[in-house]
Amino acid sequence: MKTAELNYRLPPELIAQHPADRRDASRLLVYDRTSRAVRHRVFADLPDELHGELVVVNDTRVLPARIPIEQPRGEVLLLERGEDGLWEGLARPTKRLRAGVRYGDVELLEYLGEGRWLLRVHGEPAGEAPLPPYIVEPLEDPERYQTVYARESGSAAAPTAGLHFTDELLARLDVERVTLHVGLDTFRPVTVKDLDAHTLHGERYEVRPEAWERIRKAERVLAVGTTTVRVLESLSRGALLAGRTSLFIRPGFEFRRVDALLTNFHLPRSTLLALVMAFVGVEETRRLYELAIAERYRFYSFGDAMLIR
Repeated sequence: MKTAELNYRLPPELIAQHPADRRDASRLLVYDRTSRAVRHRVFADLPDELHGELVVVNDTRVLPARIPIEQPRGEVLLLERGEDGLWEGLARPTKRLRAGVRYGDVELLEYLGEGRWLLRVHGEPAGEAPLPPYIVEPLEDPERYQTVYARESGSAAAPTAGLHFTDELLARLDVERVTLHVGLDTFRPVTVKDLDAHTLHGERYEVRPEAWERIRKAERVLAVGTTTVRVLESLSRGALLAGRTSLFIRPGFEFRRVDALLTNFHLPRSTLLALVMAFVGVEETRRLYELAIAERYRFYSFGDAMLIR
């Protein structure tokens, strides 16, 4: 598949700059893959659109990962906690930074290339929420960039499909949890011409044995978000219950455990959009995105959602 097939034009005003006043007040585009029928609902209607699916969510929590540095003026963005208390992160301005130097609470140890550093944080991370660069308006409540079921801190970005849930809505569903700590590599734009030449560095995940047993035996599974899909499809191929996954899902992929997908509307030239195209079909995904644009759905992290079943 050519990466150019992941392009589409989005009016800038459709990029959501803030979350809906109430999480489950977001809009929900419902698509039936068998009939190709489309319905326009609100997210609070989700239980009425399901047919006994086990709803699987990613319960990772976003780190306060964006740490400013003063001299030179810049910032460090934590990506992943490693062994012995060390971290991997992005730091800028990279060309003016030096290994072995401490910048505030952050000590840079080794340059890894592509803006990435091996580093040590003195104390617990105490930065800001790492909002995506296309969100330029301040976030009044940092908890709105966390899911209501977030538990273990470890992500550099939110699993945004889960941002629409409320505790009341979850109580109406049959829910199971997995954990995948989201790295920025998931959202990194694809720069190669051929999608097959793009590689993912991988992300850490963990699933409790009893959770996987429920998921494995479920008649139908609804994966909330692309990160949950990658965990479930990795396990269905024999992966261990804890480890790293670099599974890159793109058109032509055979889904073995995910029967339905709940997802936001994604950036062009992203691996997330490629995953949706794998689940729905390239041309059908294009049609749905064109429809969402025509209907003025809100896009990206704080935008609206789509249920594909």
